[in-house]
Amino acid sequence: MTHTQADTYKDLSDSASLSHSSLVEITEASHNILLELRYATKNNITGARIYHDDRCFIHKDADVLLRKSIILAQEQNLKIKIFDAYRPRSVQEALWAHCPDPNYVMPPEKGSHHTRGVAIDLTLIDASGKELDMGTDFDDLSPRAHHGASTHAPQVAANRYMLLGIMMSAGWDFFQNEWWHYQVFKARDYPLI
Repeated sequence: MTHTQADTYKDLSDSASLSHSSLVEITEASHNILLELRYATKNNITGARIYHDDRCFIHKDADVLLRKSIILAQEQNLKIKIFDAYRPRSVQEALWAHCPDPNYVMPPEKGSHHTRGVAIDLTLIDASGKELDMGTDFDDLSPRAHHGASTHAPQVAANRYMLLGIMMSAGWDFFQNEWWHYQVFKARDYPLI
């Protein structure tokens, strides 16, 4: 990896990126969602904790869409669970070091939609707090995670279409290779943070 744990903590806690005027904080209380920031745990593709702060941020333009998504999910008696949103470059570097495959992880020098603050990784949970079955876990880097994968049971397809419908109805674009990833339209027009 090209960063240390201290660097990652500094990126999330002390850097100008969090005071960047375009970012807003997402909390369970402020947004009526559930947070499970996977990169703040060892339960992610690297097997290591690469966020050392469990705060979640997103670009203010994406926050407008997220709030619409939350309302649409609530109308279906569902709730949103967020795995990731804004991501500092050091974390993008750690992910790229683990999986240097641009089909799933963008090279840090190009920057991802996450490092612009305009992407979010999420799923839906039911009234009991159980995740809807999406056929794969978050960050499954295989064709089974792609939208339209034909290897899943009808209920899995229905759950994915529910998520896709909620997110697109709220104004999000989607990434074909990851059922959990959504971004604002024209995400590349946003600068890296």
